[in-house]
Amino acid sequence: MLSWQVGAVKITRLVEIELPVPYDERRPFLRQARPEALKATPWLYPHFVTEEGVLRVSIHALLVDAPGLRLVVDTCIGNDRPRKFMGGRPLATQFLEDMTAAGWSRQSVDAVICTHLHVDHVGWNTMLEAGRWVPTFPKARYLIGQAEYDYWSTEGDEEQQAILSDSIKPVFDAGLADLVAMDHRLSAEIRLTPTPGHTPGHVSVVVESEGARALITGDVMHHPCQIAHPDWSPHFDTDQKASEVTRKSLLEDVADQPVLVIGTHFAAPTAGHVKRDGESYRFEA
Repeated sequence: MLSWQVGAVKITRLVEIELPVPYDERRPFLRQARPEALKATPWLYPHFVTEEGVLRVSIHALLVDAPGLRLVVDTCIGNDRPRKFMGGRPLATQFLEDMTAAGWSRQSVDAVICTHLHVDHVGWNTMLEAGRWVPTFPKARYLIGQAEYDYWSTEGDEEQQAILSDSIKPVFDAGLADLVAMDHRLSAEIRLTPTPGHTPGHVSVVVESEGARALITGDVMHHPCQIAHPDWSPHFDTDQKASEVTRKSLLEDVADQPVLVIGTHFAAPTAGHVKRDGESYRFEA
């Protein structure tokens, strides 16, 4: 497991699955990310793109161990859910066993943050127990963005409503959910920052401790190629132009600064620093 120390805060990457994403003309993940276009950015190889031009994507949670607070950022897809995202096949991973191996128990988690409410960020909020969906982390407060929740609560998409039903509603029913602002502060070291566009209420997580700083991106960027090309937005962004504007602003803020950027879907080595590269940027992992 990869981990990083940010002052007094330790952040550990807990992988659920890793996915190769080949270019698909019919419905590309990133329309501009053709294999020939990626070749112009050599620093993407070999960690983030294969020689054949296949994007490497990771779905992982981040375990944030801060003074007085154990926080899980994003909870992946989860087991036992036949999601369209996975071709209708339910996962059966060792996610919880791997969490135990990292020194965390379900009962030790104090808080959970979902950067947004898409399928691959909320799944392990709950688990199937005796035929019922119950909160995976029974002693945690689940912090859910008010703006994000309001938006998806009125969205008519059948799959999204299924996600809310089995991954969000049981947390509310258990009395463990708190609706929070997009700039909510969790502790002296951890706060949220608004990064809308991918979804209306999308947030990223800022960690600041003992003069060190890190940013957990969420889906403001799905792949490091968007660092070199911040104008590349996936088709599933709610507002592609807004996500581009947010991405450019974020990159401008962190470029050439001592900020550890941890990509929520970046394959290993996952974290690094953004550097200016002519009129664009590069990622030094």
